[in-house]
Amino acid sequence: MKQNKIILVVLDGVGIGELPDAVSFGDAGTNTLANTARTVGGLRLPNLQRLGLGNVVPIAGVAPVQHADGCYGKMAERSNAKDSTIGHWELAGVVTERAFPVYPGGFPKDLLQKFLEATNCKGFLGNKPASGTEIIKELGDEHVRSGYPIIYTSGDSVFQIAAHEEVMPLEKLYEICKKTRDHVVVGKHRVGRVIARPFVGSSGKYARTPNRKDYAVEPPGKTILDLLSQNGVDTVSIGKIDDLFSGRGLREKIHTKSNAEGIREIVSVGGKMKEGFLMVNLVDFDMLYGHRQDPRGFAGALEDFDSTLPAIMDCVRDGDMLMITGDHGNDPTDKSTDHSREYVPILCFAKSGKKNVNLGIRTSFADAGKTVAHFFGIENDLAGESFLGSITSN
Repeated sequence: MKQNKIILVVLDGVGIGELPDAVSFGDAGTNTLANTARTVGGLRLPNLQRLGLGNVVPIAGVAPVQHADGCYGKMAERSNAKDSTIGHWELAGVVTERAFPVYPGGFPKDLLQKFLEATNCKGFLGNKPASGTEIIKELGDEHVRSGYPIIYTSGDSVFQIAAHEEVMPLEKLYEICKKTRDHVVVGKHRVGRVIARPFVGSSGKYARTPNRKDYAVEPPGKTILDLLSQNGVDTVSIGKIDDLFSGRGLREKIHTKSNAEGIREIVSVGGKMKEGFLMVNLVDFDMLYGHRQDPRGFAGALEDFDSTLPAIMDCVRDGDMLMITGDHGNDPTDKSTDHSREYVPILCFAKSGKKNVNLGIRTSFADAGKTVAHFFGIENDLAGESFLGSITSN
């Protein structure tokens, strides 16, 4: 098969069953896809079903097919984490042994004093693990009155800063986040991401806007994006990929504010792209439904994505490949609003490749990045094992 382009779509937060060590993360029994399907009385995902999703694990409404049009399996996370940053890094071939710090009791006083000094803020509100929608409901009025930013975290390694766009202009919020990233959360407090969380509205009617911005640390090693870029392969990102990789290895960076917008960009860019690597993150599953414990919303987002899959598959021509996976779980039916330590699905489709191949249980997300490098014929020392030989026809 002549290699032209790969479209890699990461369904943020879409896991497919607890990992063997899930209990140590507090995630025993989690299965984002299967539990969501069970809770809503079955999922309707005919196109993902056709690719073999129902052949991976039992999912209500998504029966196994005898002759799948795709190749299918699931991948385990080797990194000691369950967050988006490290999940994406591993997909790109970098395994992280040491997890980022988390703050279940809020940030320590000395760190917050450092925050005030670095950002020139007169004060802050919050400082606890919280749902983003709940904390602006709780502290929004006080924020509007005082002008103090709202600081909160979660079960993940994040330092989140929320502010009303009419109280604190976006440019100011972004500046505070950048200073926090560069001067506050460093050393032993080097969190995975500082996230700007702007909102609008009035008392009792506050709502987050799509002007979120992530400030991540740089990957600790060369990723598939770096290698492709260095070897002259065109690289384009859609969604928050740019933020998660600190812009490294990307020729073009397309920021989107919803799954719908991201999918439109996949079809537009993917349809025109003849050669190269297009890496996409669709965040609504995680951001809007997983963290908010909304299985019906999660199911609806999955079904919406499935309905657009034929248009995405139309971008896959002879010599191209589509890969669909996740970066962690976010089971909307469990007791936690945080990510869950799960396997992620891996589905591959190539018009000129093999069909109905069971890829089994891959031992690392990094198998995805390794396969991309193999596809483009690039020598590398990425983690993982390529499965290209199992899915191509020569």
